[in-house]
Amino acid sequence: MNFIQTRGYDENRPKTVTFSEAILSPIASFGGLYVPENLPELGEAFLLKHLHSSYKTLASDMLSHFEIDIDKEVIDEALALYDNFDDKNNPVPVVKVRENLYISELYHGPTRAFKDMALQPFGIVLSSIAQKRNENYLILAATSGDTGPAALETFKNRANVQVACLYPAGGTSDVQRLQMVTEDAKNLKVIGIHGVFDDAQNALKHLLASNDFKMALQEKNISLSAANSVNFGRIIFQIIYHIHSYLELVRQNAVNMGEKVYLNVPSGNFGNALGGYYAWKMGLPVEKIIISSNENNVLTQLIRDGKYDLRHMKVVNTTSPAMDILKSSNVERVLYDLFGEVRTRALMEDLESKNVYELTSSELATLRKYFDADFCNGDEGKAYIKETFEKNAYLMDPHTATCFKSYETCSNPEIKSIIYSTAEWTKFSPVIANALTGEKDAEDIIALESISKIAKLEIPAMVKGLFSKKIVQDTVIEKEDIAKEILKFL
Repeated sequence: MNFIQTRGYDENRPKTVTFSEAILSPIASFGGLYVPENLPELGEAFLLKHLHSSYKTLASDMLSHFEIDIDKEVIDEALALYDNFDDKNNPVPVVKVRENLYISELYHGPTRAFKDMALQPFGIVLSSIAQKRNENYLILAATSGDTGPAALETFKNRANVQVACLYPAGGTSDVQRLQMVTEDAKNLKVIGIHGVFDDAQNALKHLLASNDFKMALQEKNISLSAANSVNFGRIIFQIIYHIHSYLELVRQNAVNMGEKVYLNVPSGNFGNALGGYYAWKMGLPVEKIIISSNENNVLTQLIRDGKYDLRHMKVVNTTSPAMDILKSSNVERVLYDLFGEVRTRALMEDLESKNVYELTSSELATLRKYFDADFCNGDEGKAYIKETFEKNAYLMDPHTATCFKSYETCSNPEIKSIIYSTAEWTKFSPVIANALTGEKDAEDIIALESISKIAKLEIPAMVKGLFSKKIVQDTVIEKEDIAKEILKFL
């Protein structure tokens, strides 16, 4: 399968590229992104075939339908990393919480967040391509809290790869920060910046498009790629768990094969939601995708009103920091799929030059065939955490909690809903402790122990051990100095 470009073709790049080329150099013409030329059609026959398949078998077959130019041995090695999750036979449990409401737990990997689902196999795939081509790569990652730890974990000590990870200093949870700053592999560099996630992501996109930066890397015999979800190598693995979660409902006799469900996704950079959208287009029976936001609710505005307007918005620090994002990169891929390259380029240029774009009424109607949205503030989220723990004996993190508001406002309760839980409770323990007991400003380790006692849950060793690990990545700089700091690392 070939990959094409969301904003059209500028004649400086090939018109189409292979999968490996798209993930090695993820920014396309005019600053756009790569998308599949065609999505494979799977349909009910594919679902029936995999009703009793393992996650790895399902994943392998779905990837084969994309006909990607990666050796099967490499794919098998990459998918084998799911064996290291909590339960190798079921790396993504789907749990009933309320009548007609199920939670797909995507956080059972090594960094306790959903980014492991895509980044664990992605690290092996990209490193193997680099080795096969005898090339060295700098992988850029910008994180609001979960991508960073997952990218560092998957790429540490891998051949032909170095990683520079950008995060907003003070903009992540303590556990997320510790997961990054205690990484000591020689091929990893963690850089805190004075700013917000959008500043980190803008810097990443600027460096990916910068000829001067690429030339400086070439002098060191290094090429440039990225681990964020601008890279389709991330997205392709995020389609799989939506299919798996639906099959789990069929296996649990919660739905009949072919019965439609809601996919309710806490959304930051929109990669998780995009994976669900692609799964739907490939044949998954979906009623609608519900986008759940926090106070940074630009996606709610887009899906309800058709306007993406950042002119008077600034990132607000919230209790669900991994969603503290205003420029959601993967919306562009949906716009391309619905409206084509010419319109997508015009909309993206408006956003970049004017900080706003607006859909026509007919375009908004088309978008709303697939999506609905609402947002949940921090106090509402904490109330959902407390209520769900007390009434349903289920403990969730604040990102998952945002979905309960949109479940109530955007879905038909007679239709089954799958909420995607993107992080384990351990990553945001002070917020959860405050929700459950009212305690304020507790240090992470105190909050973890408090929740562990109340909920009778063990603190995973990989989380508890963070607090005694040595901090080795203590760089915090102004965003203007990012390129210089990375080149110094290299």
